Amino acid sequence: MANNIASLDSAFHALADPTRRAVVSRLITGPASVTDLAQPFSIGLPTFLKHLKVLEDSGLIGSGKTGRVRTCHLNPARLTAAEAWLAEQRAIWEGRADRLADYVENYMQKEQGQ
Repeated sequence: MANNIASLDSAFHALADPTRRAVVSRLITGPASVTDLAQPFSIGLPTFLKHLKVLEDSGLIGSGKTGRVRTCHLNPARLTAAEAWLAEQRAIWEGRADRLADYVENYMQKEQGQ
């Protein structure tokens, strides 16, 4: 359980930055080289590599090197774990909102009946 929480923490930390979210969005379409991933951003390569390191440390992406080209790929399992946590939280809050709506509706019916 503690490992799941730590991995979720690192995943959400990594996803908190728009540059890193854009990289994840790009990698959903398939693997890409670091050069291709960095091209849309107006930041230096060392800064971009720090973003990739955060994503790799969180387990959201992985990379491999062929010759001089480093290619990154998405780790869908880690992204699915974050999505599952969000879905679980959404279900809890929707249940609470439904119970509140039922309570208010019953209360209003009682008030109108008296």
